[in-house]
Amino acid sequence: MEDGDAEAAAKPLRVLIVAPSLDILGGQAVQATRLLERLGQEPSLKVSFLPVNPRLPWLLGRLQEIKYVRTVVTSLVYCALLLVRVRAYDVIHVFSASYWSFLLAPTPAILAAKLYGKKVLLNYRSGEAEDHLKRWRSALPVIRLADKVVVPSLYLVKVFGHFGVRAEVAPNTLDFARFAFRERQPLRPVLLSNRNLEPLYNVECVLRAFALIQRQTPEARLIVVGDGSERARLQALGVELELNNVEFFGHVAPKDMPAFYDRADIFLNASDIDNMPVSHLEAFACGLPVVTTDAGGIPYIVAHDRTGLMVARGDYKAIARACLRLLEDGALAARLIRAARADCDQYTWASVRPRWLELYRELT
Repeated sequence: MEDGDAEAAAKPLRVLIVAPSLDILGGQAVQATRLLERLGQEPSLKVSFLPVNPRLPWLLGRLQEIKYVRTVVTSLVYCALLLVRVRAYDVIHVFSASYWSFLLAPTPAILAAKLYGKKVLLNYRSGEAEDHLKRWRSALPVIRLADKVVVPSLYLVKVFGHFGVRAEVAPNTLDFARFAFRERQPLRPVLLSNRNLEPLYNVECVLRAFALIQRQTPEARLIVVGDGSERARLQALGVELELNNVEFFGHVAPKDMPAFYDRADIFLNASDIDNMPVSHLEAFACGLPVVTTDAGGIPYIVAHDRTGLMVARGDYKAIARACLRLLEDGALAARLIRAARADCDQYTWASVRPRWLELYRELT
């Protein structure tokens, strides 16, 4: 090996992760934070972070409080930071969602990386990918500029394949040390919903299912964690349905979520569009049996009647029936809980770490 080659091989690979910070509610920020934390411990890597939503100082910070103005100011500062920082790295690891988010955050990062001749790993994570790529054809040429497209599920590999884009899998990870596992026997009728209060997650369906559950089990309780544009409407719906024992907790920081899982005995999800929801894995890790719709990539992580109970999207009556079935059949609940916990091993950092290191090595 030449001296120059040996020196290059000894240098850590410089990686810049471009993603939302935890100031933005959502799974992208949580996974980016977790990845930054773990990869930062690798001696072969030098990892840094550039938020797509930089906090601005002084008067500029005040502008971020004004709707629309906030988007313009934040985008301008973000693009300026990209032009300053991207040149110092070997690989630009760009987290991506869909629609306008794709245009405002990943697109400038990909273009800045290509301007400086850097390798781009596009980490696309949205369950809305199929609709996005159908409606926003301009996104495909930008996506094809990436040297690798990496997704958290086989579901998205299939979606991208339909559009002629090769995608590879690196699963979401979970810090299982944060979640205390316990088998719930017998199950109490204490239910948890942990999704953002946005239309695609259809928390309305959870409330309607809970109304049916409460008719048969009046002491049932529902814990609703998450915030979003639908919060006021959903709270009003709870009053309209005459629900009792429903608590809306709003946004809860990831570090505080284990306590909410520990309070509940069944996890409910009614999303219409989804990819690989970490909330399901967290429920598995804590020992909560999962009742969920079959949206998007969920069938790739939940096996019906083995690790959870799965129903058709929008069918709140089926959600209620599945929940009542768990409350009545302790043996079924115990079997699901144990199988789901065993499945969690594939999402540990020890399991996923080699995949990320391999993807980075292939780029260089």
